[in-house]
Amino acid sequence: MSTSRPGMTRIVAGESQTPKRRRALEVALAVGLVLLISVGAVVASAVARDSNATAAPDAATTPAAELKLGYFGNITHATALVGVQKGFIAKELGDTKLSTQVFNAGPAAIEALNAGAIDATYIGPNPAINSFVKSKGESISIIAGAASGGAQLVVKPEIKTAADLKGKTLASPQLGGTQDVALRAWLGKQGYKTNTDGGGDVAINPTENAQTLKLFQDGKLDGAWLPEPWASRLVLQAGAKVLVDEKDLWDGSLTGKAGEFPTTILIVNKKFAAEHPQTVEALLKGHVEAVKWLNDTPAAEKAAVVNAALKQDAGKALAQNVIDRSLKNIVFTVDPLAGTFKKLLQDGVDAGTTKQADLNGLFDLRALNSVATEKTTAAGLGQD
Repeated sequence: MSTSRPGMTRIVAGESQTPKRRRALEVALAVGLVLLISVGAVVASAVARDSNATAAPDAATTPAAELKLGYFGNITHATALVGVQKGFIAKELGDTKLSTQVFNAGPAAIEALNAGAIDATYIGPNPAINSFVKSKGESISIIAGAASGGAQLVVKPEIKTAADLKGKTLASPQLGGTQDVALRAWLGKQGYKTNTDGGGDVAINPTENAQTLKLFQDGKLDGAWLPEPWASRLVLQAGAKVLVDEKDLWDGSLTGKAGEFPTTILIVNKKFAAEHPQTVEALLKGHVEAVKWLNDTPAAEKAAVVNAALKQDAGKALAQNVIDRSLKNIVFTVDPLAGTFKKLLQDGVDAGTTKQADLNGLFDLRALNSVATEKTTAAGLGQD
């Protein structure tokens, strides 16, 4: 792991983000802070009553001393890779320190966000939905889109149609993740039953992406629904073929943008956003600049910068043909495509990975719309 980027750590699913001793200290500090705030609130209330004040003023908000940002070492997280590598986010944050953590799975990132180990993260939509649903709307807000597209079902060449999948074994990055839900939803529409324990007409084994590549090369998997660059790696380096390109499943009726569906979004811890709205706005300014750079930069330069970031964050650069194919499959956008989220939730319900819920309040796009030229909508699921 490179040490050229201070404050960056790497987290994988199942790892603890904070040592026990540090956690104990943080808990003690938090308890002390709560007591201090409580005493202050009592005093403030008494002063207000004594002065016959009609209303207490809102607590002043300030920029955070530090922003802890998560993302994955994937091409679908290129907005984060570029935003950090090119310094767009750090520049906008000014005196606020930027620290980053690289994750390999959505559940690990959500765990870190909910525990306060990070303040914001780039992530797929389904883990964000799951967190919102489980917390009854208290945990996170979606504040921007980052990437659309770049997910495919790739299979052995002898598999010609969906009918050939019965009894086969497929992989997804993680149970309940965005590609896992997409795979289960699509198989359901083909008449197949799947179980979250790996049973059913088609077996689905949630597997770390690098391991999926090796298992496919060894003939132990029949296919996988993967984000970039892993779909391209299986095609170009392991002889897989594309059976389903997910963009072909989205006709634009929910968003007005045919072929687009959210692959990566930017979310923030609600408590952090309420306490430090200036910092969230600064993050979004850097985010918008990174998306613009990705869309305006020539392909060769874009591939070089993204590959350099991948080498630093993931430990290894990609082959040129892999990164070129991957980038062609992705649309970088600040629009989270909110109109798709009711369907994404329903797909998760049908797949057995989440519960039916009200998604109202999931989005807060006010800060994004104050800094971006493109107006985005919450589609009735929050504020814009």
